[in-house]
Amino acid sequence: MDNPRWVQRPEGANWGDFSPDDQLGRLNLITPEKVRQGVAEVREGVTFSLSLPLDYPGGNLLNPRRYPPVLRPTMRETMPNFNAAIGDQVTDVVCDDLVILHLQYSTQWDALCHVGSRFDADGDGVAEKVYYNGFRADEDIRGPSSLADCGMGDGTSRESTSGATRLGIEGMAAHGVQGRAVMVDLRAHYGDARTFVGYDELMRVMEADGVEVETGDMVCLHTGFGQRVLEMRKTPDAEALHSLCAVLNGRDGRLLNWISDSGLAVLIADNYAVEGLPAQEGHETPCAQMPLHEHCLFKNGIHLGELWHLTPLAEWLRARGRYRFLLTAPPLRLPGAVGSPANPIATV
Repeated sequence: MDNPRWVQRPEGANWGDFSPDDQLGRLNLITPEKVRQGVAEVREGVTFSLSLPLDYPGGNLLNPRRYPPVLRPTMRETMPNFNAAIGDQVTDVVCDDLVILHLQYSTQWDALCHVGSRFDADGDGVAEKVYYNGFRADEDIRGPSSLADCGMGDGTSRESTSGATRLGIEGMAAHGVQGRAVMVDLRAHYGDARTFVGYDELMRVMEADGVEVETGDMVCLHTGFGQRVLEMRKTPDAEALHSLCAVLNGRDGRLLNWISDSGLAVLIADNYAVEGLPAQEGHETPCAQMPLHEHCLFKNGIHLGELWHLTPLAEWLRARGRYRFLLTAPPLRLPGAVGSPANPIATV
């Protein structure tokens, strides 16, 4: 398979299957027909917001590198542009603000450039830093060369110091994320206990609930974690954050094969990372610390949604014996970003 960026692709990868330069991955499976199927699931016209407030979970105990958003007023000359009377002869009072936002702090999408791997794409025996479909670190996904170049500080810098010229989240936004979604209710079967869910466990839940996943469906995993985070009211308990609710077992090869074979377009969960971190032991090294992220983002172009709020919708669907719904969930159209907040809307 001819490709200008690679001569070999990782085992189990779909690089090049959509096109040599594809940047959408399995979003290509969300076709007009899948949108029509999603619309056909709307019966009552009831909507659910599937986003946590973007200042949840609170603090930085879930991920020490990510912090809650900070709102600040813009400036009008030398004064804050907030509750500002803009002149003696006019009646307008104006508020205008900015936000310092960690894009993957709360309810979010992972872009395909969020996680790559060191892999010998050139076939010369030397591993390179590469991303989905062979796009390259420092060429297609660029970052600062040193901490001094990061533009950290008070957030007033107007210059970008990193960005993806390929695989950025803006591709997902431009394509649109709307179609038929499927709810898999892990919480109904496993409660709030920390449970690693592999292929066998997932199949038992889906069989018990009569859930089927077809090509192009968007799969949502309800674990209850988002609800528990919401109940902590921005003062989360560190131990609870890392010991609650179901997570996928990224080391389970049969589970990863099912993700590939199912034809799902995207994979979403209301927990921190979809998969359990740290991953389970017992795998030869070197290996991925986040094997499900590697399989989905790096190998197969499957966007991951994390920290969604699925409990009210999951309970509504279960009470009515339903599991399919229309999902509308675009990210921010922010060029070059490796992830984005989302305010997904389910319509039933």
